[in-house]
Amino acid sequence: MADYFVRRGVLVICIIFYFTFVVHTQVNSKDLRTSKTMALISEGAFTMGSNTGPDDEKPEHTIFLKAFFLDILPVTNADFAKFLNDRGLQNQQGETFYDDDDSDARIHQQNSIWRADLGYASHPVNEVSWVGARDYCAWLNKRLPTEAEWEKAARGIDSRKYPWGNTPPNAKLAHFGAPFNSSAPVDAFPGGASPYGILDMAGNQWEWVSSAYQPYPYKADDGREKQSTGPIRATRGGGHDSSAEEITTTQRGKYLSRSPKAGHHNIGFRCAIN
Repeated sequence: MADYFVRRGVLVICIIFYFTFVVHTQVNSKDLRTSKTMALISEGAFTMGSNTGPDDEKPEHTIFLKAFFLDILPVTNADFAKFLNDRGLQNQQGETFYDDDDSDARIHQQNSIWRADLGYASHPVNEVSWVGARDYCAWLNKRLPTEAEWEKAARGIDSRKYPWGNTPPNAKLAHFGAPFNSSAPVDAFPGGASPYGILDMAGNQWEWVSSAYQPYPYKADDGREKQSTGPIRATRGGGHDSSAEEITTTQRGKYLSRSPKAGHHNIGFRCAIN
């Protein structure tokens, strides 16, 4: 009988050890992925779109989103070079991740190793296709944000025009109105942070989202979130060569070419996770 209780006690101790070590480790693992490099966007409703902007921003409507995390900074050239070194230029379907042969590219292969060009390691990646952005996020067990998620992270729940508020943009808040292909480091404008502390959501580079470019109101279940490469994809936030009117939190890049299989000089991305 004494042996029975001893064995039972050992079993209980083992179970306690499992839950305090293994489960705690799993929780901490997610914390490490999100606590320093990602911001929590809390569950709740927000106003999406605008009744006073371009037609593709209309109508203004209310969207409810579950909580998620979003990268505080866009993916940089140095970040994406690591992905290329691990995965190469194409996926198994033959879809190209990065237009390295474009003169605007800031990542090149040297001695069989992909490296960011000198002086551009901390700049947001450009010339990455939507396919490359999608597959990069999956490589990190993340995903691209939906168009609704991106907008909430940029404007919060007070319907602000810009990530920092309603004050018109200036050179201390965002990188815009600049010459062709002249990006800036991703952390250069801390004063332009969104309500959740997310940087670079206005100007510098447009950002791919998971959503197909379709009319509002936004509905996650109407087919726009199917991750095939057929439809053109929405881009958000404006780029370094955008005007002040193009870097608002509601701007959808109406006149920007958005082929999901090609890169562009002024489009980058960031990742999300549930």
